[in-house]
Amino acid sequence: MDKLKIFSGTANRPLAEKICQYLQVPLGEAVVGRFSDGEISVEFRENVRGQEVFLIQPLSMPCNENLMELLIMMDALKRASAGSITAVVPYYAYARQDRKTAPRVPISAKLVADLITTAGASRLLTMDLHTGQIQGFFNIPVDHLYATPVTLEYIRQNFSADITIVSPDAGGVERARAFAKRLNTTLAIIDKRREGPAIKGMTLIGNVWGREAMILDDMITTGATATMAAELLILHGARAVHACITHPVMARNAVKNLQGSLLQTLAVTDTIPLNPEAASLDKIRVLSVAPLLGEAIRRIYQQDSVSSLFV
Repeated sequence: MDKLKIFSGTANRPLAEKICQYLQVPLGEAVVGRFSDGEISVEFRENVRGQEVFLIQPLSMPCNENLMELLIMMDALKRASAGSITAVVPYYAYARQDRKTAPRVPISAKLVADLITTAGASRLLTMDLHTGQIQGFFNIPVDHLYATPVTLEYIRQNFSADITIVSPDAGGVERARAFAKRLNTTLAIIDKRREGPAIKGMTLIGNVWGREAMILDDMITTGATATMAAELLILHGARAVHACITHPVMARNAVKNLQGSLLQTLAVTDTIPLNPEAASLDKIRVLSVAPLLGEAIRRIYQQDSVSSLFV
């Protein structure tokens, strides 16, 4: 793997270090700073000419800062004659703006795809996109990973066989059904109704009486959905409610909402680093996806199958 180079932005350096540890390769030396007016400065202190470069940078909060950092770093790599640049974006921001929901609104997920491609990416490696069709916004190869192997192993090791998998909205039914099938257990669905960003009502479809319930979702932002879903499930007779969520965005008053919620445990992955307040919550468990991302990087570099990771 003498032509493999891995670099990291500032968004989640601990994850990059774990990936490098899995691959047994050093993390490349790059200096990312700020000028006095806030402009981002980047300098790579290693030769990348003709190398296959993987740049790790989730678009977590502050997402605009981290996106701009990613673009500038890719531009620097392109101008340094890197052989190929794979943008490793474990969390893809703006994914919820994937279509026009009103007459005069942007499709921001497509705009971000164009920016990443124009900046010099020759491939995108990402995880648990909010909507799968975002892959079609790119004119470069996209390797879309799932946290499923990590999450399934966690559920099998820590919960009984009578757990019910719950989708907190209609968009997550396919994911929840796949989990229920692999665990050979039952499925429940929550019909969530919104008015703008606010949740106006929830209805449970399915039976959770006397059973443990596991809420599955791709991201947790304010914690409102998970909190209200837990209350609804307890109201319908669930003896305990847990959640497995891939991306812990944790915006605004998410920690406060979760602290007072009926959720017993919340498992998240390290695609996004937890802020200190969230990390101090006793009910949060962090699962590492570094081996999964590391193996995907190895297979891309060696031109092996990535999809076979999820068979």
